[in-house]
Amino acid sequence: MRFGFFDVGDVRLHVASTGDPANPLIICLHGFPEYWAAWQEVMLELAGDFHVVAPDQRGFNLSSKPAGEEAYRAKHLVADVAALADQLSPGKPFILAGHDWGASIAYAYAFAHPDRLTRLVIANGVHPVCFQRAILEDAGQRRASQYFHKLRAADAAERMVEDDFARTLRMIAGFSKTDWMTPEIEAQYRAAWARPGAMQAMLHWYNSSPVVVPRPDEVVTDAPLLAMEADRAKVRMPHLVIWGDADEALRPVCLEGLDRFADDLTVKKVAGAGHWILHEKPKEVADIMRKFLVPATAGSDKQI
Repeated sequence: MRFGFFDVGDVRLHVASTGDPANPLIICLHGFPEYWAAWQEVMLELAGDFHVVAPDQRGFNLSSKPAGEEAYRAKHLVADVAALADQLSPGKPFILAGHDWGASIAYAYAFAHPDRLTRLVIANGVHPVCFQRAILEDAGQRRASQYFHKLRAADAAERMVEDDFARTLRMIAGFSKTDWMTPEIEAQYRAAWARPGAMQAMLHWYNSSPVVVPRPDEVVTDAPLLAMEADRAKVRMPHLVIWGDADEALRPVCLEGLDRFADDLTVKKVAGAGHWILHEKPKEVADIMRKFLVPATAGSDKQI
């Protein structure tokens, strides 16, 4: 792995990378409460064919942590990715991959910059309109999303930090199995969360989000995301979704209706994998990505 920093406007992003920079570029976006290393094992699997880059997104680990919820609205997070991509691949389209909240920003980037992407890859993440509809219309997904309220609470940062991040670790374990969480990985996660201002900045992603999560018995029939014009929420490049079917945070209903927003959609389900699929099944994720990204044409060179 190689490490460095990129200035993207007023924010500085810490970035990990591997593979030959002459190969096709994949930018990988992590979610909450992770950091670039969520993608590490997948990156190493893909390094022989691609230039794979994973930033700590703003607010996480070694990247800048601007103050206030406003700084974490999607438009700013998308701008970070755009500025990073313009430095890594000026004028040349690339591949974007995202997991969890990273998937949300990957979708938003794909909506705003379709000409910059050759492929969009999502691993256990959700299209914003499909997710919002699932929360409002499906009781199971609404129950699964109630943790939003805890993470949006005024004292959330204090509670997630106390007892050496005990609640944060319990939340991770509640989303799917964590036999991948070795003492070394746990120590690395704790170190990332302990960066000054990190937990509050990470939680700003929840408070700045337009996703509406009603209480189980609350009647809500509308939300800002559902007012988005369908054309603005289109995925216009070939789109792969890798889905661990044992995810306790995102239920399968979140995939319903996705084909209405993506004309060229491939969904690959991974039996027994959960929300932390990148840690649980990195080789399988990488193999699925490679088959999607590298056409299996006999005698051809790698193409994207």
